[in-house]
Amino acid sequence: MRVGVVLVPEFTGPDGADRWRRVEGLGVAHAWTLDHLSWRGARGGPWFDAFTVLAAAAAVTSRMGLGTLVATPNFRHPVTTATQAMSVDHLSGGRFVLGLGGGVAGPDAEALGSAPLAPAERADRFEEFVTMLDALLRQPRTTWRGRYFSAVDVPVIPGCVRTPRVPFAVAATGRRGLRLVARHADTWVTIGDPHTPGAEPEDQAFATLRGQLDRLTAACAEAGRDPDSLSKLVNLDRIAAEPCQSPGRLADLIGTCRELGFTDVVVHHPRAGQADANAMDRFERAVGAVCATTVA
Repeated sequence: MRVGVVLVPEFTGPDGADRWRRVEGLGVAHAWTLDHLSWRGARGGPWFDAFTVLAAAAAVTSRMGLGTLVATPNFRHPVTTATQAMSVDHLSGGRFVLGLGGGVAGPDAEALGSAPLAPAERADRFEEFVTMLDALLRQPRTTWRGRYFSAVDVPVIPGCVRTPRVPFAVAATGRRGLRLVARHADTWVTIGDPHTPGAEPEDQAFATLRGQLDRLTAACAEAGRDPDSLSKLVNLDRIAAEPCQSPGRLADLIGTCRELGFTDVVVHHPRAGQADANAMDRFERAVGAVCATTVA
């Protein structure tokens, strides 16, 4: 079981660099940042570009994986996303994972002035987004003419450090999304119930995960893929309250996830200016303890 951390991209300068170094020092396998233009209660406060933050993180770390959780087509184009992914992959020495999601309605979806999309249209756009990214990152030049995106003889050179491309971590829970995971993902990502993340009682949240895992297995069977060839990542902060309350609490949650079939979990790094002054101490104690005892 691999343990990771999600850092909101609100830290910059020496403070930001120190936080990424401290997270790596806890022994985590991977660390991620959110890719939005703004996010929930952080709207109106400091917020930095995910790929730029990860490039800076790559410069001050040396071991842990780094990734977006998740980049979406709400305001990203596959061409620029591919070149950014390739660049961070090289800056990190091949440690980058491209986390991808379909994008939901809200400020990110409206920021570029686009007309709102129906759910089926968002699913269509996401499928094209992922498929086009796969093509761009596998070959030196790509021409693509789709419904939502186009590219004309676009070079992505020298390509990714890892071949045939950077790993994809795809967030999806519906039938179409899970079929996309089975075709293109290296890691499946879930936050539990996508409509009310973090709102379900803990036992119900784990029941939701069981159902999603069953549907993922069915999607892999349909695609002719071994589901064990996929890593499976769950965001514990959307499943259980205060997962880092203590080392024992975090260890118990990780054990339940392992029994379900997950290979990876992530927890959230405390926010800047968090009211609870002891949150950072609890976080570092819990994550450091489980990383010291958890075998990947």
